[in-house]
Amino acid sequence: MVELSLLFNFPKIYREEGIMAKYHLYWKLDESRVPVEAKERGGSWGLFMAMIKQDMERGVLKDWGAFTSEGEGYCIVEGTNVEIMKMTEQYVPYVLFETKPVSSVEEVNELIAHLSG
Repeated sequence: MVELSLLFNFPKIYREEGIMAKYHLYWKLDESRVPVEAKERGGSWGLFMAMIKQDMERGVLKDWGAFTSEGEGYCIVEGTNVEIMKMTEQYVPYVLFETKPVSSVEEVNELIAHLSG
């Protein structure tokens, strides 16, 4: 069986569980689960931020931001599919995610070279 990375001339980047990739995640708090009382809401945000800090220290979460006063934001994550699933699953059901894979400049240039023949 021919390995796809050889067939398409893609570089292989492996970590412990598979091919490493970068993703842009758009996140949104589930408003039905946000506490109404300000003090309780502040405590929830504190726990949320502690989880984010832990993910940044582990190296999966590369960048994170919240859109001002919207209860939503973005993050850039890097890892295998399994690592990303583990990271996002810890926030469920309080946070909803929309996930988009991100291609690097090198990857886009490889596509252009492939298309150009």
